[in-house]
Amino acid sequence: MPIVLTPEATKQLVASIKRFTAEHLDEEVGDLKAALFLDFCLAEVGAVAYNQAIADAQQYFQGRTADLDGVCYQPEFSYWKTARKG
Repeated sequence: MPIVLTPEATKQLVASIKRFTAEHLDEEVGDLKAALFLDFCLAEVGAVAYNQAIADAQQYFQGRTADLDGVCYQPEFSYWKTARKG
């Protein structure tokens, strides 16, 4: 599943990449180069981060649901066992 960003997020990320390259690499890049680099990062790095996030979420939810029967169990047919006799 490819990562799709909103136009606003893409615009902000392109600006961030341009600033990063200017400040840390002493390299001025234009919008096209920054957008191409962003596309590369999303395809290459984004997939790794996305897959790890899915694995982390799956592990989290499996841990939370492992004892679902013990935590959420409601005895069946218990009305007559607990009803007052009178």
